[in-house]
Amino acid sequence: MFNLNPLTLRKINRFKEIKRGYWSFLLLSCLLVLSLFAELLINSKALVIKYNGEYSFPVLSDVRLGTEFGQSSSSEADYRALQRLFAEQGGDNFVVMPLVPWNPYEQDFSGDFPPTAPSVAGQHYLGTDVIGRDILARLVYGFRTAMGFALITMAISYAIGTAVGCAMGFFGGKFDLFVQRLIEVWSMVPFLYVIMILVSITQPTFTLFVGINVLFGWMGMTWYMRTMTYKESAREYVMAAKALGASTVRIIFHHILPNTMVMIVTLAPFTIAANITALTALDYLGLGLMPPTPSWGELLQQGKSNLDSPWIVASVVSSIVLVLVMVTFIGEAIRAAFDPKKFTRYV
Repeated sequence: MFNLNPLTLRKINRFKEIKRGYWSFLLLSCLLVLSLFAELLINSKALVIKYNGEYSFPVLSDVRLGTEFGQSSSSEADYRALQRLFAEQGGDNFVVMPLVPWNPYEQDFSGDFPPTAPSVAGQHYLGTDVIGRDILARLVYGFRTAMGFALITMAISYAIGTAVGCAMGFFGGKFDLFVQRLIEVWSMVPFLYVIMILVSITQPTFTLFVGINVLFGWMGMTWYMRTMTYKESAREYVMAAKALGASTVRIIFHHILPNTMVMIVTLAPFTIAANITALTALDYLGLGLMPPTPSWGELLQQGKSNLDSPWIVASVVSSIVLVLVMVTFIGEAIRAAFDPKKFTRYV
């Protein structure tokens, strides 16, 4: 069983005492977990179908044709129509649909000309966008994309920045000077121009934007880790470890890195917020992910261009504000809980 040391437990307990940060963490974690299973909650495919005594699970299986269930269409079955048909016929046949029976790419022209206002009867709980796609579906799938981008970019950037920064602060000398000059030169490259050039010559993808943001995002953490490593390297416990013959790897990973983790933990929530904002801004400017990828920035652009349909801009702005506020509350709580002036560790 994995046991946390008393210092870490005190920090975690302190974090739990800061209620707005703790509850924001729980709520955001729940939203993230639910978004990972969005196909089971928001989808045009049925969860369960019972037809002539046999069960099928279209959401987990291959495409089921309409002719398999008595529909005239030879394409994929219309599960919403099938649900209504079975309900009218009575009997044992039934269809169980997700809570929101629309996928983020599907267009609905059955009612008024889009965009249509929120409707419970039409099961568009936040309405539709300008081409008839369900806004709630695109918000949830866009949230998953934004959070995935933010977390993956942060993890890779922090891994690179921590490794390079620790090496600069610990070894110093020519290596430190060389990397400093390299960072100074690379930081002068305009990020937005690089995005514009790459988008114009290649197809924008999720992987491409993660790579670009990592290329420009690792430098900030490098400076923090360099400073803290340089400071910790001069302390008595590191000198004692060197005198006892501890290897460089042990000194860095067992002694220095645990005492500099406060910087990583404190900055992580704010980096997540910055990454979400960056992707949303790029999508808003038309430099982000290719349509029809669900995106908060694309919805924001639609809302700005269609102010006479206030449900579009209201839904996406509320979602962005809610997520960024929760991330900010989490960051403030972590910063207070992991305050080095309150909890100090020297080993």
